[in-house]
Amino acid sequence: MENKFYIYNTLTRKKEIFEPLHAPHVGLYVCGPTVYGDGHLGHARPAITFDVLYRYLLHLGYKVRYVRNITDVGHLEHDADEGEDKIAKKARLEKLEPMEVVQFYTLRYHKAMEKLNVLPPSIEPHASGHIIEQIEFVKKIIAAGYAYESEGSVYFDVEKYNKEFHYGKLSGRNINELLETTRELDGQTEKRRSTDFALWKKASPEHIMHWPSPWSEGFPGWHLECSAMGTKYLGEEFDIHGGGMDLMFPHHECEIAQSVAALGRETVKYWMHNNMITINGKKMGKSLGNFITLDEFFSGSHPLLEQAFSPMTIRFFILQAHYRSTVDFSNDALVASEKGLARLLDAYERLQKITPSSTTTVDIVGLREKCEVAMCDDLNTPIVISHLFDACKAINTITDKKGTISVEDLEELKAVFSLFVEDILGLQICTTDNNDDAYKKAVDLLLNLRLQAKQNKDWALSDKIRNELTALGFTIKDTKDGFEWNL
Repeated sequence: MENKFYIYNTLTRKKEIFEPLHAPHVGLYVCGPTVYGDGHLGHARPAITFDVLYRYLLHLGYKVRYVRNITDVGHLEHDADEGEDKIAKKARLEKLEPMEVVQFYTLRYHKAMEKLNVLPPSIEPHASGHIIEQIEFVKKIIAAGYAYESEGSVYFDVEKYNKEFHYGKLSGRNINELLETTRELDGQTEKRRSTDFALWKKASPEHIMHWPSPWSEGFPGWHLECSAMGTKYLGEEFDIHGGGMDLMFPHHECEIAQSVAALGRETVKYWMHNNMITINGKKMGKSLGNFITLDEFFSGSHPLLEQAFSPMTIRFFILQAHYRSTVDFSNDALVASEKGLARLLDAYERLQKITPSSTTTVDIVGLREKCEVAMCDDLNTPIVISHLFDACKAINTITDKKGTISVEDLEELKAVFSLFVEDILGLQICTTDNNDDAYKKAVDLLLNLRLQAKQNKDWALSDKIRNELTALGFTIKDTKDGFEWNL
């Protein structure tokens, strides 16, 4: 294609032309969920962001191996190195096997992703299934001189690494300054410095999840899994590593250090991070009482929600903002997204019913190119949506018989909408119920009765039918030929 695809590289802090290491093959690694609790709106954003990236890379003709991990061990409740494993704690409290907890929340996550129309990755490795690979990775780091054993645990020596490389280059943190302010902590813990992070932790007697290793019976540190699994499935150098901005430090910073220490070079060419979703300017979290699960959004059962919102409304809400911008949740914002999505899908349905003419009198020139340019500009989905809304105006003009479109232009418009609305943005057009012939006939029957009531000037019956259908979620539009409706 003529347009060059630019992506923002968090590491270099600039947009760069995407040039795969081994085109047409692309390696994409995304940090998936830590499966110890209910998925919330914040979990949907990276899933949808990198789903769109995956879809667009496939559209550009690349052969993509998409790896999205499942963190099911080593994520501790206090910080990356201290506290009880979150999955083990839930298993202990509920008297379950840890893998029962993992299975329950993984299945719930998959169901939510399916509802959001997020494509499954090529490979979905679990940290607990790659203990051997993580142990071997630790051995390499120790052999290179950047890790030390202490009381059965193994820690990464950040100060030594930073003397030869740059720890903090991804997040922009000044580690030298941090090291100076934390020297007084020396000797207070089994770490040499508070900035050092765990590669392997010795398990306490009550710890449920543990494995044998050369250092102790224990478990891997949280950061290690992505370095080990990313290089296992994508090679020692791969194209893109993605995740939420909250993972830049320390998680991704530690990944870079681990890989450089073990392999002698950086693993990732492009780092991509989506921004956060907030509620009233604050990050979503259980401690703040603003934690809303995806299931609660779909059912409308949370007290902060004024109504239920469909998975496609959630997806559209997220895509209306650029992935690197902050999105603040509110009921009004989601209602606006719901209306915007209905408008887009209504126009798409109208498009399928248009009868072409000999000439085109509406302005639809260059729609495909405009959308491609926006996508090539670091996945600028809000601009794509704005171009599609411009095209909706043309569709409505034609439907209202105030404009015409030729056969050739109509087919192109249908192809562009199908490509960008369905294939790239991943918006599902209709449900099984909407396709049911009997269901459609029943709604048509009610609206025809409403038309008869209007003709008989029975305004009370006419308004009653319209109002009650609207309350059920139907959008009804009167036309010269009768009516149109959508759900």
